[in-house]
Amino acid sequence: MFKIGLVILLFFSIQTINAQEWYADLETAKNVAVEKNEKIILVFQGSDWCAPCIKLNTEIWSTPEFVAYAKNHFVMLKADFPRKGKNKLSETQQQENINLMEKYNKPGFFPYVVILDQKGKVLGNTGYKKMDPKTYIELLNSF
Repeated sequence: MFKIGLVILLFFSIQTINAQEWYADLETAKNVAVEKNEKIILVFQGSDWCAPCIKLNTEIWSTPEFVAYAKNHFVMLKADFPRKGKNKLSETQQQENINLMEKYNKPGFFPYVVILDQKGKVLGNTGYKKMDPKTYIELLNSF
């Protein structure tokens, strides 16, 4: 029984280590970016309906290589627009995401990745591209 508990604890510890830290509020992300002297990566996505968004999450954001790099180089900010009722966001979060969309993604592209400086100024943008995490990191750093 002890071994089973140890395996479960180890599994959840590894999941926590590999988890990507995402912020949902621009002001918080800007404060963290200033504190850590890092760029903000703002991601507009439809997590439960947008196929390229899901691919970007699977092929880039969730990879151990990207997670490890982003931890010390980027502040990750997510503006999600789910459609399924079970994934519904709070009214406050929905409004925060709409405000981000009005400011940084007027055309309404998904996925849309905006690279911001610590004050929220746009440095560049991109979207889903079929590339490995290392190349995508290089792309993000090029802005």
